[in-house]
Amino acid sequence: RDQFDQFNRPAVGMDMNVKGAKEWEKLTNEANLNNTGIAIVLDNKVYTAPGVTTVGGISGGSSEITGTFTVNETKDIANVLRAGKLPASAEIIDSFVVGPSLGQEAIDSGFMSFLIAMIFVLIWMIFYYGKAGIFADIALIFNIVLIFGVLASLGAVLTLPGIAGIVLTIGMSVDANVLIFERIKEEIAKGKGKGQAIADGFANALSSILDANITTGLTALILLVFGSGPIKGFATTLIIGILTSLFTAIFITRLLVDWYSSGKGRSLDFSTALTKNLFKNLDIRFLSKRKVAYILSFILVAVGIFSLTTRGLDQGVDFVGGRNYQIRFVDPVNPTEITGELTEVFGSASAKTFGDANQIMVSTKYKVDVQGTEVDDEILNTLFTALQKYLPDGTTYEDFIPGGTNGDIGVLKYRKVGPTIADDIKQNAVWAIVGSLAVVFLYILLRFRKWQYSLGAVAAVFHDVLFVLGIFSLTSSIMPFNMEIDQAFIAAILTVIGYSLNDTVVVFDRIREMVNERGWKGGANINNALNSTLSRTLNTSLTTLVVLLSIFIFGGETLRGFMFAMIVGVVVGTYSSLFIATPVMFDTLKKKLLEDGK
Repeated sequence: RDQFDQFNRPAVGMDMNVKGAKEWEKLTNEANLNNTGIAIVLDNKVYTAPGVTTVGGISGGSSEITGTFTVNETKDIANVLRAGKLPASAEIIDSFVVGPSLGQEAIDSGFMSFLIAMIFVLIWMIFYYGKAGIFADIALIFNIVLIFGVLASLGAVLTLPGIAGIVLTIGMSVDANVLIFERIKEEIAKGKGKGQAIADGFANALSSILDANITTGLTALILLVFGSGPIKGFATTLIIGILTSLFTAIFITRLLVDWYSSGKGRSLDFSTALTKNLFKNLDIRFLSKRKVAYILSFILVAVGIFSLTTRGLDQGVDFVGGRNYQIRFVDPVNPTEITGELTEVFGSASAKTFGDANQIMVSTKYKVDVQGTEVDDEILNTLFTALQKYLPDGTTYEDFIPGGTNGDIGVLKYRKVGPTIADDIKQNAVWAIVGSLAVVFLYILLRFRKWQYSLGAVAAVFHDVLFVLGIFSLTSSIMPFNMEIDQAFIAAILTVIGYSLNDTVVVFDRIREMVNERGWKGGANINNALNSTLSRTLNTSLTTLVVLLSIFIFGGETLRGFMFAMIVGVVVGTYSSLFIATPVMFDTLKKKLLEDGK
């Protein structure tokens, strides 16, 4: 209500009920201790943010906001407060609590995987490309500095999926430099001078680099639009990484290579004694093996689809709703035994080993529709009572809860997802995958001017996605790590789509270039194009795989299922770009080529 204070100045008064008064006292005490204001907000607009002068907080439920207000301003603020009183209940649809001990472990494991991946890639580039590899390494380091600089300027909070996005960027950023160096080596092999070969190598690689990064960027944008929470963080770092990778490869690497090669008496080789003759004069007839590849892929995908229809997938709370509790004990525990005990008290519950044998993930739908801290406290109390015999003697409830007095045991983190948001997440996941496929189909159609190229790329993507889903369905019960299907898994699937398309587009780009120069010749030049890109394909796949393995091993239990999906996706994506995408494109074009006599 609008009123006047003791000095007859316009003010705003508030009265609260008993429950509100207790919460208000806590809130105002914190504001007083921290010397901060309490914002009054409606529709994302801050109307005022008064400070609290009462030491210990405002008790009794009666408060007054004073200041240099006009009468009209106090009326406006009072109206805003009354609008906030309307009976529109707030419902927590997705909450996530992480204890400080687990948070520090996640940071440590994330940066450990980052350093190991970085060191390997730096050494590998020097081993494979010699002095040119040093320039690629400088560009890569500059790329990482740029990523962190952009994230810092945006005020971004770096989550574990965000770190994973940066580490993945390391592997993917190598691709542009590999494409450039391989094209320069080809130009040198044609007898061109070093200066001309470098200029032509950069120019000829540009189309492939742009196409590959745009297709990956499109899937990352879809992920940013349809993802939520940490998945947006992963997408954000991936998009920033793609942009900075393009800049550093096209401009920084070019600047360093031109500077060094222009010096008198300097010789810049793009290989070492060990790698000079690797992948030279290859004559693998990929198209002649396409029928075997079709049969093999059909069998593997069919087995996966059969498993998906009979066994299904292990869906996490993101898709079915419920609560998750990650709990750590001192000694190893039996999850089957704990599942039985918790089912008796909750009605439905499951416990799975999560990482080490002394750590479990408990899932339950008990009172998932009920809101409030009371039910959260009730479940934590019930868990503590049921699991107390597995805890050390003398462990208290305060030790057991997240952020408790003992950060090494008890509940390390818990999450609740309401059934409504679970349906939304599932729907967004479907839209994300369908949307990314549609956007990329149209982009490839636009770039290559033939729908057969788009069909080949999308066929390869469907093959890769079904293969990964089938692997998860077949192995979820036997793998020693968590393989629940959650938002992170959808991020992995979309990244697999991006990687598969990246690989396929580079191959298609080379096929288009070679065919335009020499004609189709019954598919012989398609084989030549595939052979000429094999060095780049295997180089990029190897570095990306090592990066992913680094995250898988050192990145913490939370990311293992996510990384496993991506490792499988990279392997099958490399295979499909050679043995699925290209053959499908060729077979659908073959009739037209025969009619045209090419």
